[in-house]
Amino acid sequence: MPQTVELPDDLANALSDEASRLGLSLPDYTARMLISARPVAASIHDGAELVAFWQAEGVIGSRNELADSQSEARQLRDQAQHRFE
Repeated sequence: MPQTVELPDDLANALSDEASRLGLSLPDYTARMLISARPVAASIHDGAELVAFWQAEGVIGSRNELADSQSEARQLRDQAQHRFE
């Protein structure tokens, strides 16, 4: 069901910039933002439920610009461990 929402120009520009940065259209990015703002209906009890929740919410696979997520995670961890050296 299509809906139209009037936004202030500065908010619309900020949303559009973030959508572009993520490689998404403004409607897709806005829909993701609205979906992620919903309360979680059920409690998550284990890792499998957490992964299923993330997949349903579109979190898993949302960083298409990362060719090797494992390598990226190692690099971020290394940076965090050595940030005060």
